[in-house]
Amino acid sequence: MGGGPATPPRPRSSLSTKSSGSMVEITRDLEHTHVETTPPPAVPEVQTEDKKFRLLYARSKVYVYPTAYARDNVPGWVALVKQEASPPVYLLSWLPESLLQRKGQEELDKFVHAEAEDYDEQDGVLIGLPVPRGELYAFSVQLSMVYSIMMSAPTLSAWYGTMTINLTTGSTLPKLYFHDDESRSLHEHRREGSPTPTWGGEALLQRLRSYSTVLKSSLQPGLYLIDPSLADKEAHSTVLFDDSAVDDILNPVPKHRRPSRPSKGGKSQSAPPSQRNSILHEGMSGASSPSSNFERGVLNTFSHITQHARHAAQTILSHPLAQPIVPHLPDPVKSFVHADGEWSGWVEKGGVGEYESARVYLARWARIVAEAGEKARQQETAADGDDTGVQVTSDLGVFEVLAASNNLPTPKPTRNPRAPIQEHEWDSWFSNTGRPTVEWTFAKGEIFRRGLMPEVRPKAWPFLLGVYSWTTDAIERATLHAAQKTQYNQIKALWNDNEEVLQREEVIEERHRIDVDCRRTDRQHPYFAMPEEWANAGDGGPPSAVGQSPANEHVQVLMDILTTYNFHEKELGGDHLGMSDLCSPLYVAFDGEESMTFWCFTRFMERMKPNFLRDQSGMKKQLLTLQQLIAVMDPELYRHLEKTDSLNLFFCFRWILIAFKREFSFDEVMRLWEVLWTDYYSNQFVLFVALAVMESHRNVILRYLVEFDEILKYCNDLSMTIDLDSTLAQAEVLFLSFHQRVADIDRRRKEREASTETVDTLRRRRSSGKTVEDKLDTVELPVLSENLMELLENERG
Repeated sequence: MGGGPATPPRPRSSLSTKSSGSMVEITRDLEHTHVETTPPPAVPEVQTEDKKFRLLYARSKVYVYPTAYARDNVPGWVALVKQEASPPVYLLSWLPESLLQRKGQEELDKFVHAEAEDYDEQDGVLIGLPVPRGELYAFSVQLSMVYSIMMSAPTLSAWYGTMTINLTTGSTLPKLYFHDDESRSLHEHRREGSPTPTWGGEALLQRLRSYSTVLKSSLQPGLYLIDPSLADKEAHSTVLFDDSAVDDILNPVPKHRRPSRPSKGGKSQSAPPSQRNSILHEGMSGASSPSSNFERGVLNTFSHITQHARHAAQTILSHPLAQPIVPHLPDPVKSFVHADGEWSGWVEKGGVGEYESARVYLARWARIVAEAGEKARQQETAADGDDTGVQVTSDLGVFEVLAASNNLPTPKPTRNPRAPIQEHEWDSWFSNTGRPTVEWTFAKGEIFRRGLMPEVRPKAWPFLLGVYSWTTDAIERATLHAAQKTQYNQIKALWNDNEEVLQREEVIEERHRIDVDCRRTDRQHPYFAMPEEWANAGDGGPPSAVGQSPANEHVQVLMDILTTYNFHEKELGGDHLGMSDLCSPLYVAFDGEESMTFWCFTRFMERMKPNFLRDQSGMKKQLLTLQQLIAVMDPELYRHLEKTDSLNLFFCFRWILIAFKREFSFDEVMRLWEVLWTDYYSNQFVLFVALAVMESHRNVILRYLVEFDEILKYCNDLSMTIDLDSTLAQAEVLFLSFHQRVADIDRRRKEREASTETVDTLRRRRSSGKTVEDKLDTVELPVLSENLMELLENERG
């Protein structure tokens, strides 16, 4: 019924057999048969070209589970097949039993025969294309297309072991379940001189080692990489700090013991580089003399030994039990010890608990090392007398991605937070009547670059939040303040000391919610902490107005402000979770002045209101915009987040919801917010701050974190560890780079549109294929959505 093109019928195979001596050959006759069932995602198609296929290995009772019901399980055969070619191509296949049964008993007997006995390449039976088109769940892929295999051995809770095959294209084949209790090959199909496999998946992996290089990952249990590149080897061979570290040092695997691929003559030869080699690997693949190979092998072995020894020393010496002996060690040995407080901080957060992910553990370790190195570099810079401001080029400030993605120069940050605006400087911007003598754009720029001293905030924040207009004088502001104070008291009177209103069920419910929220807010700050006399007294102080535990006077005023706001703002529908986090810094900045805190909070909430809508439409739009921003600014990070099912950006939700309130200390939050309120570059500069945090940790995320929950946990644990000044400097660079990129895309698009007619004319005159210029013309420019264009707006309506 749809309007798309009709799907052509899939060719379906009809197999016939022909015997010749000891060989059995299967031929295939194609017939067009309509297939109604849509198969799983397609895998790369095997090019037959009339080649013959030799069955090397087969195993029965390997199931696919289409649904959660056992009645739907599909039994089948897993097989290793060699395509006769030059060079030979090895295939990994899975065929349902129904396919073999349809071809007759003779066809099935060949797989049974292959399962029951040992075979080498000369004795294997010849077959046709292992999997014809249209077979549901069946697959046949080249080993060179297999990126990794995830193995899960049988346990008491999971009776059948499983194998998940991941392809280099990013696709994942159907999970295979090995029913070893039904298959006879585990004990009958053994190879001489090989250890006896414990389950079917292990037996298959053992055979795969004869035809490809298989690397067991040290980052994730059960993960095996097939023909890994040099970059993959380095990433997945990193030592996890366990009790076997000493054994790894004493027993390094020599090069001649690594798996090799058999050649046609039966002799082993080194496996050729995979097509997915890294650039570094490709550069090293050239021919070299035997002496240079020997030297490289010796140096490589020593480098592994020293690297493993260093990791083991760091693990042992950084453990809390080793701390008493550390002061007595030589200085070079002390350098192996991790930073102070690292272990205690991880233990407090459960970072080294029994169920901690090894990759998250390793990612945190890498981050701490990078941060320690960056702090040391900054200290050296300060010692050299460099007082130019915040540096953004570091192990955590990863801006090479900007230079690599286009030919535009990387902008420089303008922030200088070491020279905040003093009170006397702020006062000098006003005349004797209190009217500003400088432009508002200049004032916002200075606040963005330098920030404010705490004593200046009560004067400056009302301007930043729009409570006062920049064009008013002192008398006009005083008159407005008095009127606002009266209006606040009128709104507060709608509920305060009004028993009829206070007894309403919805009011009781809202006050209780606000009460609980306020008591959880900034309890370590002196304004909101419980007084010592209450904590020491047995009764805990005076009772709360809503029946909760006692609260000090500042917490009570905070509750009154939010309750009054609930009567003032009806659109949000009483959803106040998190609003106390936004109000408390304002209350502290204005030293508890209730009316001014209320009106500044009201203006702040006009900015933040989309974050608190019940349908979460505002948060969804911001996360979508951030997702699109990542796609434009860092495509590699975008693809990694897509691969790990993290494009929903849930790990950024808390950052944006309350403007990083819980990611920085209380004083740093006030410094961050006054920068955001300037709207100096963008009304949504908070998204560039979020991008800056991700870019600071992109290397750790790309290398170590491969699951959504790992990224979520890692980013949540960044709280109170992010450096504010470097993050804001990076956010500024990111915005300026984004602005450059938008202008460059617009320029190139206009040039392309203007030259379309000329290019079409030249192409019609050419008689041969496409030239380099043609290929460059077809490069797609990034799509700039309406959301992305709104990031360039810095004026509020």
